Amino acid sequence: MQTVSSVMTPNPACCRIDTPLHAVARLMIDHDCGGIPVVDMDGKPLGFVTDRDVAVRIVAAGRFDQNTVAGDAMSAPCKTVNADSSLYDCTNLMEIEKIRRVAIVDGDGRLSGIVSIADLARAGKDAATAEVVTHVSKPGLPH
Repeated sequence: MQTVSSVMTPNPACCRIDTPLHAVARLMIDHDCGGIPVVDMDGKPLGFVTDRDVAVRIVAAGRFDQNTVAGDAMSAPCKTVNADSSLYDCTNLMEIEKIRRVAIVDGDGRLSGIVSIADLARAGKDAATAEVVTHVSKPGLPH
């Protein structure tokens, strides 16, 4: 059984709920990613801020100013799996919840990595990538 730790991006950039949104966007640029996990003081995931969250919830809604923070844009709650979870369980969660990335947590519930569709593709998991993209891209709400 292949575990998520074999394909995840370890030690991802993250932010806190009160991180200024412009700093979150800078993290996306600096780390070449489309989503930044939001963690609490103990490093436990609370949500994600994605580039789409910023564009739709903040910019398009006319809500951006210098006081806008990660918590204003984030999607929550954060869906997680343990680092020793199977890759199948992770991709199944992505399909069911219609999400493009999953936070990976250690035994204490702290963020230890991320599995994204891009991680699946880079790992040569073409069938899994195609299946997740198909399910995530279907119109409608998560189950």
